[in-house]
Amino acid sequence: MASLKVPSNVPLPEEDAEQLHKAFAGWGTNEKLIISILAHRSSSQRSLIRSVYAATYNEDLLKALDKELSSDFERAVMLWTLDSAERDAYLAKESTKMFTKNNWVLVEIACTRSALELFKVKQAYQARYKKSLEEDVAQHTSGDLRKLLLPLVSTFRYEGDEVNMMLARSEAKLLHEKVSEKAFNDDDFIRILTTRSKAQLRATLNHYNNEYGNAINKNLKEASDDEYLKLLRAAITCLTYPEKHFEKVLRLAINKMGTDEWGLTRVVTTRTEVDMERIKEEYQRRNSIPLDRAIAKDTSGDYEDMLVALLGHGDA
Repeated sequence: MASLKVPSNVPLPEEDAEQLHKAFAGWGTNEKLIISILAHRSSSQRSLIRSVYAATYNEDLLKALDKELSSDFERAVMLWTLDSAERDAYLAKESTKMFTKNNWVLVEIACTRSALELFKVKQAYQARYKKSLEEDVAQHTSGDLRKLLLPLVSTFRYEGDEVNMMLARSEAKLLHEKVSEKAFNDDDFIRILTTRSKAQLRATLNHYNNEYGNAINKNLKEASDDEYLKLLRAAITCLTYPEKHFEKVLRLAINKMGTDEWGLTRVVTTRTEVDMERIKEEYQRRNSIPLDRAIAKDTSGDYEDMLVALLGHGDA
């Protein structure tokens, strides 16, 4: 359900690298040319372009882009050009820094990526920052937030579709008891959420809904609105219905007084090759306006053109 549009006859990476080099040459930068190439190449194709560019011009393509571009457009192009593990490692690092701290992004990365993808993120994080993601999460959080976030980023979930229905029933009962007791930081509550496969969790939470008449997130929302419970609800949504989470991030990013370009750029660049078509459907259903139109109304110039191209609009 990716939205990326790649042309049927993709030029050789040598040709793309040469065209990008030309886009940087002379007075001014040819932003349209950069968009026409990078916004219409897959992750593996972009990786080849980076390798060829470095070998041909003795410069990292990312450094060249950093020199030539600026502002929100630069951030969108830079994030998009990184491979997914590098990108997530960078986003996770930004999320643990004091001035850009954002526990929601950590929940997103831990809960919407596959087990292998999360493992690769942690490898990329260690290679780039010379420490582990777990180390930084533990250092920059405390209390219930640390109790939830640390096992989320540490886990390697089973990815299969097998479901144990007896376990789903018993754990739905346990979760309901903990919610009724307002024991939201209970060890077993967190253990279930942070270790069970996504298929098993969906079965457990479906049973919870059917047996007790409410979705667990509705019960959690009624209980309190502190940061821990907000993150708990976000983790559940990311694990079971990721497009719903990303639709909400986009809606809040676009509908704020002043656009949250960081949130908007993050979702578009990280989901274009994954499930952006489903997110677009969810956005249209929830807001009665196509996502590309909402973004076009709220952004402008090359930044708008880049995002709209990644959503699958414009010529490939």
